[in-house]
Amino acid sequence: MGLLIRNGEIVTASERYRADIWCESETITRIGSGLSAPPGAEVIDATGKYVFPGFIDPHVHIYLPCMGTFAKDTHETASKAALVGGTTTWIEMLGPDRSEEPMAGFELWLGKAQGHSACDFTFHMTVSRYDDAAEKQLIEIVRRGVSSFKVYLAYKGAFGLTDEDLYKTLRLARKLGVITTAHCENADLITALQTKLVAEGKAGPEWHYESRPPLVEAEGVHHLLTFAQVNDAHVYVVHLSCVEALREAVAARYRGVKVWTETLIQYLLLDKTCAERPEFEGAKYIMSPPLRDRANQEVLWNALRDGLIDTLATDHAPFDFASQKRMGEKDFTKIPSGIPSLEDRVNAFYTYGVKRGRLDLHRFVEAASTQAAKLFGLFPRKGTIQPGSDADLVVYDPAYRGTLSMRTQMMNVDYNPFEGLAIEGRPHVVTVRGQVAARDGKFVGKIGRGRFLEREPNHF
Repeated sequence: MGLLIRNGEIVTASERYRADIWCESETITRIGSGLSAPPGAEVIDATGKYVFPGFIDPHVHIYLPCMGTFAKDTHETASKAALVGGTTTWIEMLGPDRSEEPMAGFELWLGKAQGHSACDFTFHMTVSRYDDAAEKQLIEIVRRGVSSFKVYLAYKGAFGLTDEDLYKTLRLARKLGVITTAHCENADLITALQTKLVAEGKAGPEWHYESRPPLVEAEGVHHLLTFAQVNDAHVYVVHLSCVEALREAVAARYRGVKVWTETLIQYLLLDKTCAERPEFEGAKYIMSPPLRDRANQEVLWNALRDGLIDTLATDHAPFDFASQKRMGEKDFTKIPSGIPSLEDRVNAFYTYGVKRGRLDLHRFVEAASTQAAKLFGLFPRKGTIQPGSDADLVVYDPAYRGTLSMRTQMMNVDYNPFEGLAIEGRPHVVTVRGQVAARDGKFVGKIGRGRFLEREPNHF
């Protein structure tokens, strides 16, 4: 039947103009003025609205076993939340630990997502150990369409790699043309600091920050980038939170290391005082690396504006406050780590980035969509508006005014970290491959329509 979007202002990472968009067979087929639709086609009037490429969240956790429990969202609930918020594609962290086989992990995570997601999806493949058997399986997983790895320089004994395994993983990634995403901290320092704090009776959520201070994150970034430089490997630092870590990444980039960086909407709008709230309320705001001092926020905004930070993600990991977060009431190390934000990333980024003059519309689109598509082998299928691209489109209403709240969210969790935050703009219509999936804050799509996106290695 087809879909025609009329009279909108198209905005990509590099262009801005008024035109109509005709979509059929799941792709954009024509862009021009005065396009007409055949009988039976759906027509959307985008007068007074922007038309953005579908947004991409390059870092989410949906199926997430953690400390004997599981993150609250399913692929059904999370994809509804994503689409209502303008995110049409996500990259999920596929996370077998050291005791699991990589291929078994791949099949498990793929099976959890296929047939249950309403938005398109792909994965970063966690490498939690490196041996001959794991290497063979990783090569096969890349052949099956997962062209990015994930490594942890934290969580020793579960996911954290030894230096020997890190070296071998980056060597393989370089050989295959795969980019390696990395959680950068220092596992041994964290363990020592946690043990010391808890032994001193400093067990509340406010002490989580002191167990993972900025210096520990910066050291992890420096460590990763030394190994990347030795291997001439492409790496991507996830959830960069502070100026100390940013300095390490920028210095490495200037000396020729092939490094990209990501920050999160939480770090731009929340700070460490949230985790210091009384009556255990601070547990809602426990994530790793922790929320930082407010002084870091303007630095991160400026780095996003200038391209020193490449992408904006969420590290979405929802755990209920009333039950799951309270597992750590007597010991902050037992609090499941994560702050839900998948649904609110785009609107908060637009409101407090574009509307506050911190970055322009092109950089907004680039950081929240296009750059992730380019880095992770999805461009130009995703991340832009041009003939031949998937018809993932966000008709965005800049005149909308509202507030974020747990009471109205689609995320399956019992709190919203941005409760009461004002937003200025939200998606009017969101499409996935030419079909309307969300309209004015309501999900109207089809569960299970989301497609696993097989990707070729970039080879950069």
